[in-house]
Amino acid sequence: MKLKGKVHKFGNDINTDEIIPARYLNTSDPEELAQHCMEDADPEFPGKVEKGDIIVGGENFGCGSSREHAPISIKAAGVSCVIAESFARIFYRNCINIGLPIFTSPEAAQKIKQGDVVEVNVAKGEISKSGNKKVFKSEVFPKFIKDMITQGGLIESAKNKK
Repeated sequence: MKLKGKVHKFGNDINTDEIIPARYLNTSDPEELAQHCMEDADPEFPGKVEKGDIIVGGENFGCGSSREHAPISIKAAGVSCVIAESFARIFYRNCINIGLPIFTSPEAAQKIKQGDVVEVNVAKGEISKSGNKKVFKSEVFPKFIKDMITQGGLIESAKNKK
């Protein structure tokens, strides 16, 4: 699986309240959550994100409360994956559980800029800017996690095992 999209860049310690503000937690509708995704970090984000785009963050992306609404809003907004220097552990697991690919790559997160077009080879854990031969490495998920993400997350994966 390969992903390609335009980058929306964020800094360190982007917390779940910035990803999806608490005032919108009265719904679990993905489409409604998508309309408010990242609006406290970048008020223009919901209007400019396009299907397939990629979020790049700094250290500790997804810190804060353990709400699943945060990765759900990102995925529903059309973001194909998130790349960051590091992730809060519960956010990391919530992303896998809902089928949102995430990649830890400090070098990529530092070198990639707002508006760059990035390609991600999920199978190889390789990240590159379009038109640039430099390849940044990320961990490669074990097969069962790749399968879970490909099938749309933990629940869909469990349904397919019946």
